[in-house]
Formats: sequence, C-alpha cells, structure tokens
Amino acid sequence: MMLKDPEHRARIAHGNSFSTDGHAGERFDYLLANPPFGVEWKKVRDEVEKESKTLGFAGRFGAGLPRINDGSFLFLQHMIHKMKPVEEGESRVAIVFNGSPLFTGAAGSGESEIRRWILENDWLEAVVALPDQLFYNTGISTYFWIVTNRKAPERRGKVQLVDARASWEKMRKSLGEKRKRISDDGLAEIVRLYGDFEDNEHVKILPNESFGAMRVTVERPLRLRWEITDETLATLTAERKLSKLNDETRDELVSALGEYTGLSGTDREALAVKLSPVFARFVLTRAQETAVWDALAVRDPEAPAITDRRGDPLPDPEMRDHENVPLPEGAVVYEADPTARLESAEYRAAVRDHMEKEVLPYVPGAWVDHDKTKVGYEIPLTRHFYVYKPPRPLEEIDAEIKGLEKEIQDLLAEVTK
Repeated sequence: MMLKDPEHRARIAHGNSFSTDGHAGERFDYLLANPPFGVEWKKVRDEVEKESKTLGFAGRFGAGLPRINDGSFLFLQHMIHKMKPVEEGESRVAIVFNGSPLFTGAAGSGESEIRRWILENDWLEAVVALPDQLFYNTGISTYFWIVTNRKAPERRGKVQLVDARASWEKMRKSLGEKRKRISDDGLAEIVRLYGDFEDNEHVKILPNESFGAMRVTVERPLRLRWEITDETLATLTAERKLSKLNDETRDELVSALGEYTGLSGTDREALAVKLSPVFARFVLTRAQETAVWDALAVRDPEAPAITDRRGDPLPDPEMRDHENVPLPEGAVVYEADPTARLESAEYRAAVRDHMEKEVLPYVPGAWVDHDKTKVGYEIPLTRHFYVYKPPRPLEEIDAEIKGLEKEIQDLLAEVTK
C-alpha cells in the first residue's frame, strides 16, 4: 500500500529512527514492525543517550537503554512513544523480536528496566512464540509482542503467552535459512488461541507481577584465621599494597615473619602481641599493616565471625550470593525509582519469608543487604511450556548398547575372516 500509493510513499521518513524521530509529535492507532535483530546502535550513541538524559519520559527512551549491541528495545520504546494516550483513542503495537528481549539483562539493567516499565504500566498483552526458520537470513526462533494501552477488562493485569512453535509446515523449496512457513490454517489457529484467552497446553495466562522478582544480595559472615605458612608468606611477597617498600625492606619483613612459621590463631589481637617485635622493626603505614594481615588471613568456617566496631558481622565477599524473591501478589503501578516499594512492610516480609524457607535452613547466620536489592523482570516463555520427559528405562538403554556391541563384533568378525 505504501509503496504503490504516491501519497503514502511520500510519508516514508528516511534516516536513522534512533537518532531522529521522523514523525515527531505524531501518534498512531496501530504500529507494526519487524526490526533487524541485534542491531548495534553505537554510531548514534551520543544522540540516544542525550535524548534519554535530557528528555526522560518526555522523549522516547526514558525507561532505560539496552546494551549497545542490541537496539531491539529502542525500536519498541520508539513505537510506544507513538501510541495515542487513552483520552485520544489508545493504540496497539505488534513487533517481532528474537529471544533476547525476553530475558537478557539482570535486575537493574537497561533491558530489565524497560521490561519493568512495560509490564508495570500493564501494556504487554501477549507474547507469541513462533516456529524457527521462518526468515530468509536467520533460522533462530522468533517472538512477536503485542503491546497496547487499551486492554480488554478481562486482560488487565495479565499477560498471555502463546506457544505457536509447532504451527508450521515445511516449504517445498528453501529460501536461504527460511525452510518453514505458517499456513492459513496455522494462522487461524494462532488467532483462535489468542482470541479465546483460555489456559491450555498452548496458552498460559499469568499476572504481570509473576514476571518480576526482587534480586536480593545474601551475605554470610566473614570468618578468618591468621597463620604464617609458606603460602601466606608468598601471598605477602606479591602484595601490591607493599609496593612502596623497597625490595630489601620487603624481603626483610617477610624473613622476619618467617621466623614465626607455624603461628596460627583466630584472635588477631593476641597474634599482634606475639608479632609486635616484627612490626616494631618496620615503619608501616596503616594501609600497609592492614595489607600484611590480609595476606596472612585464610578463611576458616569454624572461626568466629569478624565484626565491626558496633559488633555487627562483616560480610565475606567470596561467600556473597544472590536470590530471586517473587514479588508479592497484587497490582503493581510503575515508579521510575522502586526504592520506596522495596522498603515497604509487604516487600520486606516477602524477603524475610523467602530467607526463612529457602536460605537459613541451609546457611544459618546469612542475612540480606537490603540496600543492594533490585527489582528485575524477565519473560521465561519457554519455561512455562516445558513438559518433562522422563529418560528411557536403564534396562532398555542397556539392551540397546548390548545389541550395538554384538553388531560391531559381527562386523569385525567379517572383516577379519
């Protein structure tokens, strides 16, 4: 239509959609796109980042920026910016993606923040998984997203996932990577599944918050033992924080400590008294003395926890872990900064319950650093349609192996006759 009609053809805006809004100020009822997958936007990075920082949500990229090597979410944000507001009639968007926008990016990343913005505004209506090998230049699996600000009442607060990966027929002749097509009957079936809006083996209907989680940082107490061994002395020799000492002084320090080889303990103050003759011989800064103790330290799960001046346990960076805690049930309204939500009693209770059930029974003494908690969103579509297939019985596998062994022996016997 656009190519044949001169009036429509004149409306095509040439240029880079990321750096220049070719239809600035305009809004549309329907928006369709099949953008290139994984397109890099490095060449227009300055323009995109400037718009994001200076205009925020008044521009197109207020929700966040994806990785520099994949501009998929820039296309979608551009389209959402073109949707008509509710009072002007609302809009619908359909866009084809590869699998990356579904889950790439940890909590707090640009991709996750964009997904959070879309889901918490209740704009994502459906995601449809299509068969692979549908496109000429790639055989990867693809998905199309339906985004709208005019959901039907029964769809509000929910996302419909449709598994249409089996809705294909083989082409008589391949076109590059394109070996499959969706028949008219297959298209009708996809439309039916979408329109019926009912849970079944090919459709899952889930609340928006089920795609979100709190990424919490779980800390464990630092437990150390200080000991003088060949290994710890070697660590001390390589310690960069002692680089300001000349080689001779450093060698003398290591040699002096070496006279106490075998000394070990969990009470640093008591050890410091025993090693006071060594420290008295050398003029060390506080940082250098700390570096010496760090080099002599080894982790000991049986040692007492190291505490700060207030008596609170210090975290062990090497034992730090992360947990994904499901969001509490209920409607979630988008906020650019979710800090207040994370500090609410409801969210703290969800984290506490998760720790008591899933972490503390196995790691007593662990705690959550709430200052590091982030909200993340991903759409693990294929996980929701996974069907467990038990492995074959061992007897069947064993019989097959024995049959193959006999077949090989028979073939070898023929060769050696």
